[in-house]
Amino acid sequence: MRKARLISSILEIVIGFVLCVCHFAHRIDEFWSGMGIALIIVGAIFLLRNIKYHKNEKYREEIDLQNNDERNKFISMKAWSWAGYLFVIIAAVGTMIFKFIGKEDLMMLSSGSICIVVFLYWISYMILHKKY
Repeated sequence: MRKARLISSILEIVIGFVLCVCHFAHRIDEFWSGMGIALIIVGAIFLLRNIKYHKNEKYREEIDLQNNDERNKFISMKAWSWAGYLFVIIAAVGTMIFKFIGKEDLMMLSSGSICIVVFLYWISYMILHKKY
């Protein structure tokens, strides 16, 4: 698993570099160069964390404990559920505000995102209900 993370970090850096080079060669617009810089930064951070994980025994034990601790897993899942609830509420309020001020395209985007999240929740619930 760690080897796959190492490879994905290097791949992110390479893809980011390619996007930046393509922008400077005037092949793509500046959005993609910004995406390239973000990929380089994220890839570098994950690469450094992976190297630290392999070289520092104390850091490795701490990370392994965080990843395998039941309390941390519970808190993580609870945070995801809160984030989902808050997203739906904020998007619903945004839908009403966008409709009120006449921004139909933003209203449709906001309400469509609610539909996608609720649909994904329903599918996930059905799968997990059958599994457990």
